Amino acid sequence: MTVAENSPSDTRTPEELRVFIHTNDRQWLGALVAAHALRRNSRHADTFTVEFIHVKDYPFLAVREGQEFLRGGTTRTWRMDDLQSFTPLRFLAPQLAGYRGRAVVIDPDVFAVGDIHELLTRDMQGAAVMGRRRSGRDEKGFQVATSVMLLDCARLRHWDCEREFGELFSFTRDYKDWMVLAHERPENIGWLEPEWNDFDRLTPQTKMLHNTKRRTQPWKTGLPVDFTPADKLKDKPLLAGLNRVRARLLGEYALLGRYARHPDPAQERLFFTLVRECLDNGSVTEDLLRAEMARNHLRHDALDVLNKIRLEAA
Repeated sequence: MTVAENSPSDTRTPEELRVFIHTNDRQWLGALVAAHALRRNSRHADTFTVEFIHVKDYPFLAVREGQEFLRGGTTRTWRMDDLQSFTPLRFLAPQLAGYRGRAVVIDPDVFAVGDIHELLTRDMQGAAVMGRRRSGRDEKGFQVATSVMLLDCARLRHWDCEREFGELFSFTRDYKDWMVLAHERPENIGWLEPEWNDFDRLTPQTKMLHNTKRRTQPWKTGLPVDFTPADKLKDKPLLAGLNRVRARLLGEYALLGRYARHPDPAQERLFFTLVRECLDNGSVTEDLLRAEMARNHLRHDALDVLNKIRLEAA
């Protein structure tokens, strides 16, 4: 018998077990598909709720539009239309849960393959927050990949999303440190197996597939890049300066190319199979898909891909 099956937390009400998906307009379709996958692949879907945390509902993000914030020891400009403008909201989950019960918070590009109930009810062994290690490098071993977190909400009352977000703009908190829980006490942190946040890897062991490499997200293939790449030019000041000039004169995403096809066809097939199921159950409509294509949030051949998936399944 597994820990989850033997845990007293199995008796919790739906109000005490929650999954939060934080998102924005650019990743809304992904969020809808992620919600479907969570319910579809759980034998206990009636024991937890799935809730969205959308940037449009939190004005404290929008008021910072165009302001400089601290990221990786340098400054970046906060843009609400960036692909990942939702990321600060992951730290809002304990407050939204009323600081009660268990919660899992995930990015909108994370898709359940296993049963999320196993994660919600596992033994946290004294940790207040659990996630996988972000990197295999020794010097980064303390960094948590917060794109999938298991939370004991009652023990995270010290998380204050709005205040901590503001500290980015007073340059007293670094975004990169915040995202990897560098400010959290080590004894509060526990570690999940990589399978609960599998980075672009789909195996028989995968529990949660994370299409984390933005340039190859399967639903974006062929579209113009609409995210700000990570700043990897700090040790090349000339190139970094030219990159800033490019963004200022031509636009934030100018000359950044297009999304590439995901190298693993099985991950593309998984996403579009989930979309087809969403169409069948009414949680997604064809009108929504066409609107997302018109906004360049969804690849323009999506309906053709879905038809191919449907024919293969027939």
